[in-house]
Amino acid sequence: MVGWYARVMAVVALFLAACSGPGRTGAESAGAGASAERDALVARIDSILSAPITAGQLAGASIAVVRGSDTIAVQSFGSANLELGVPTPPRAVYEIGSVTKQFTAAAILQLVEQGKIDLDADVRTYLLDYDTRGRTIPVRRLLDHTSGIKGYTEIPEFGEIMVHDLPRDSLVRTFSRKPFDFEPGEEQIYNNSAFFLLGLIIEKVSGVPYEQYVKANLFDRAGMADSHYCSETEIQKNKVAGYDTDSTRLVHKGYLDHTWPYAAGSLCASAIDLVAWNQALHGGRILGPEAWRSMITPDTLNDGTRLGYGKGIAVFDQIGRRAFHHGGGINGFLSQNLYFPDDSLSVVVLYNTAGPANPGEAAEAIALAVLGPAPERAPPPAGDISPYTGTFTGRGRGRPTELAFSSAGDTLKVRAAEPGDSVVALERVGENVFAQRYTRFIFLGEPGEPGAVNAVRVDRGYGNNLLRRK
Repeated sequence: MVGWYARVMAVVALFLAACSGPGRTGAESAGAGASAERDALVARIDSILSAPITAGQLAGASIAVVRGSDTIAVQSFGSANLELGVPTPPRAVYEIGSVTKQFTAAAILQLVEQGKIDLDADVRTYLLDYDTRGRTIPVRRLLDHTSGIKGYTEIPEFGEIMVHDLPRDSLVRTFSRKPFDFEPGEEQIYNNSAFFLLGLIIEKVSGVPYEQYVKANLFDRAGMADSHYCSETEIQKNKVAGYDTDSTRLVHKGYLDHTWPYAAGSLCASAIDLVAWNQALHGGRILGPEAWRSMITPDTLNDGTRLGYGKGIAVFDQIGRRAFHHGGGINGFLSQNLYFPDDSLSVVVLYNTAGPANPGEAAEAIALAVLGPAPERAPPPAGDISPYTGTFTGRGRGRPTELAFSSAGDTLKVRAAEPGDSVVALERVGENVFAQRYTRFIFLGEPGEPGAVNAVRVDRGYGNNLLRRK
């Protein structure tokens, strides 16, 4: 789940070079050039994944890169088990963490299509005993992290609960007693409690356990033969071992009972299975057109701010292109499922190590190698940046956020108030808007004070919070 924190055989589809000889046509010659280009692309992908393994940051990995019907690369790297020296097998299975959330969201939307769930109904319509503390929490607010419910991965008690096999309601009672982070719809903070509740709703209205529902209605329909609900006890074919990192080395992953990630992060899959999922989900085999559009269309906050997250899936652009995506992080594993609908391109990167190597960065690098540089943007506006300097405070995931903005010539910089945090330069991308990778900082003036910059909205795609000048 987001914030928790391979090479034996390559199955690669290559363009074939034409035979040499005096009768070779122009089309055949072009084929030879295409083959050389493909070879270079595959070599680039290989280098992206091999580097962190060589550096000792990563035990093993699997990738699947498929564009339409063209399989560019399906490869495994490094080790499935370091102690036994077992290489990562083809179709290796990983814990995918929060990539699970798009499966949970799709299940909810299937039940909406069947008339069994109303997205605008209060959660207590389906979970009668859940204490909303007098608030109305529409189901849709669970799907995009805007419910305000305290996330269970951010509470100290979860450290004790996570290693025990206890009734699910013990966790629900624990997080439901916590104060709300904000009123429903007021802000957005990434929230695993919400998806835990969504799993309970799926079971309540479908009449079957979550894992059975997902297998019958999602995995089987998409042709995901390798995928299943994860287990810390069962022996599951092709499942790789997971590793964490300390300051200098890889270590065994910390124990986690799979009662708890549940509908927020307890699914296991292979890389090629996630390609099959992308093709089924975005190809009309999982949801009807209206439900699919609902899944990929962000809702708004109470003040009308449009989010960068749909229902269980992020929809903000990647490498300058429209993208649907989600990352995952769980003990011993990191994952990224990245899909570009305009190019029908899936880039799936799965790691069996929770450490410094970032599958999201690897997926972006692979996508750039396949698609080429992003389209050029208009030059950013010029202007005085001094009104944006100062310290701003507000909510954040698990704790308050404080950001200090400073100027260096024409460049605005930001530093979080955390020990050891570095100062990061921001890019100006619009009027009153700056960015650092996929985080946008939108500076706002307060009513009645024209021109005054007294607040900044921090839009991370997975979170959207308003910080006010200190």
